[in-house]
Amino acid sequence: MPCDLQPTLRGTLLTLRPLRDSDFPALFAVASDPLIWEQHPEPDRYTDEKFTVYFRDAMQSGGALIAIDNATDRVIGSSRFHGYDSAKREIEIGWTFLARSHWGGRYNGEMKHLMLRHAFRFVDSVLFLIGPRNVRSQRGVEKIGAVRDGARLDAQGRESVVYRITAAAFKK
Repeated sequence: MPCDLQPTLRGTLLTLRPLRDSDFPALFAVASDPLIWEQHPEPDRYTDEKFTVYFRDAMQSGGALIAIDNATDRVIGSSRFHGYDSAKREIEIGWTFLARSHWGGRYNGEMKHLMLRHAFRFVDSVLFLIGPRNVRSQRGVEKIGAVRDGARLDAQGRESVVYRITAAAFKK
């Protein structure tokens, strides 16, 4: 069975659904906060020019999801499935960001839990590629059980720290 890269996933706090062109204004309103990107390899992604490129790439990826707060029905961020490899039985989760109003773990934890539960229907291992300076994201994936597993270049050719979580570790 092929991996569904754009499912609709519902949790207690948020819903993830496929990203649509019409989501640009609401998602850019969230992404236009410079503090979201301060540790990111592209710290100016909050600008219209840079975010437009990010959004276009997300739409073309075929794996982008938008996050909606269930309590308010407002857009609070985005994430993406990428690099599904059926032979290696692995996939990457990344390009994740949340509004600062939703930082602190609960929303990111539920988002990653929903995405991991879905991914492990198709793969045995999930990767997270994170910029070396992005300590906040590194700590976030460690909280959900991912472990550091080396380094490599990301899809844009930038050095990244690799974190991995296996289906067996996730179920514990």
